[in-house]
Amino acid sequence: METNQEVTPRRGRPRDPDAEPRIRQFAVELLLKRGFDGMTVDDVAEAAGVGKATIYRRWASKEQLANDAMAELFDLEIPDADTGSLAGDLLEVYRYALLFVNSERGLALIRLAVSEANRDERSATIYRDVLERRIALTRTALERARTRGEPVRTSADPVLMVEWLAGVFIIRTLTGQAMPLPEEADRLVEVTMRAIMKDGSGSDAWSDRQTVHSEFGDSPHSA
Repeated sequence: METNQEVTPRRGRPRDPDAEPRIRQFAVELLLKRGFDGMTVDDVAEAAGVGKATIYRRWASKEQLANDAMAELFDLEIPDADTGSLAGDLLEVYRYALLFVNSERGLALIRLAVSEANRDERSATIYRDVLERRIALTRTALERARTRGEPVRTSADPVLMVEWLAGVFIIRTLTGQAMPLPEEADRLVEVTMRAIMKDGSGSDAWSDRQTVHSEFGDSPHSA
């Protein structure tokens, strides 16, 4: 006798929509606690409550996971700004950056970068990628400002704009000094704007070089 039985197809575990942000969160936490060498995919999977296969379906390697997690951390903590003016963009970004470096997590990140970047090329790559991402955003902000007609110098360099502020954070970490406070953002923006904006007459860097020399009592042509 023939029986007609319907077979219900077996389905795998339903996809967890919160898995990716949870994985990134614990990847960052383990990076900050242990450094790149001490962070393992096994430990991230256990902390996030997922299997290793779930992680490897999304990230092909530990390096990719670490890069992605750190990039998201910076995007959340120091988001891009488009306020309608370059000064406004810088002020908003600087305030977020200063809030972050004065937080426990932000300070831990800077300390980790200082201690690991010269020791481990993989760690250095993570921090270079973070800086490159911010440099690209800064370059876009400069382009927006020029399109609006703001008198941005042709010599304005987004790389130096990012690196000088990052350098302040690193030096303060190395010397044990307190980080600049969020209320100091205006002063730091002023320093940046003086370096990248033309003066009222539309002249460029040469006039400022003359001003600097005259303030110190020498000639711009003196050795």
